[in-house]
Amino acid sequence: MPSPMPASIDATIELLKAGDYIADRSLATVLYLALKLGRPLFCEGEAGVGKTEIAKVLASTLKRPLIRLQCYEGLDVSSAVYEWNYSRQMIEIRLAEAQGVHDRSELESDIFNERFLIRRPLLDALRPHAEGAPILLIDELDRTDEPFEAYLLEVLSDFQVTIPELGTVKAAQTPIVIITSNRTREIHDALKRRCFYHWVDYPDLRRELEILRVKAPGASERLSRQVVGFVQELRKLDLFKSPGVAESIDWATALSELNALDLDPKTINDTLGVLLKYQDDIQRLQGSEAAEILRKVKADIAAQPLG
Repeated sequence: MPSPMPASIDATIELLKAGDYIADRSLATVLYLALKLGRPLFCEGEAGVGKTEIAKVLASTLKRPLIRLQCYEGLDVSSAVYEWNYSRQMIEIRLAEAQGVHDRSELESDIFNERFLIRRPLLDALRPHAEGAPILLIDELDRTDEPFEAYLLEVLSDFQVTIPELGTVKAAQTPIVIITSNRTREIHDALKRRCFYHWVDYPDLRRELEILRVKAPGASERLSRQVVGFVQELRKLDLFKSPGVAESIDWATALSELNALDLDPKTINDTLGVLLKYQDDIQRLQGSEAAEILRKVKADIAAQPLG
């Protein structure tokens, strides 16, 4: 049985918090409006800041099925929407011919029906679900090309798709749509206009520390504070890829598994591969630069301890 939609912005914050997602008020506001008005939510931001997690948490807390379309270069209708089961259709044709059926129109009506239709994520999101309207996650849309973007316009405008052999399939219940982009390219305005928009930014120090308390409970408060301070300093540097919240969680979890109670230069050097994903960034940080950042972080903590 699906849970009711949140009745306010505060209720939306609590809904996300129930799924261990610590959201700021601006995200909760636009999400509440998207849910209330039945509009897709388009989330842009750096990788690892929690865009995809929004859809996962909604599916969990609202008790709805999650249907995920993972985008990639070359994604087409047969992979994203539907395709016909050609092997089963050929078997059906051979059986019909063996039974003496040769009427072309009769054969077409037999093989082009829903028995032979393979539903991909977009079409699957339009069919009725016993648990209620599903959460449709269109993940990393910026990885696809413009023709697929254009195809999405019909889906996001009218929540329907057209199958030439069957006609138009319209959603029985409007799905809750979350679209994410890492902004490796710009998404066309025509698609963005059909959505509410939110830039998911890196959290500030206090919110990231709260996230670690929830997502990496094994790390001590002292270690978590040092991890967050260190990561926040790294994001000020010109790195090839700054660590996201996901990397902060992974690093704090890994350090707690190593029974670390305190950050030190050796531990940082040994575990930078958990936090950073490019060798150039790791080489830059190893040694004196990491030690200097750590000194600054510990000085900041001593000067401004968080209550």
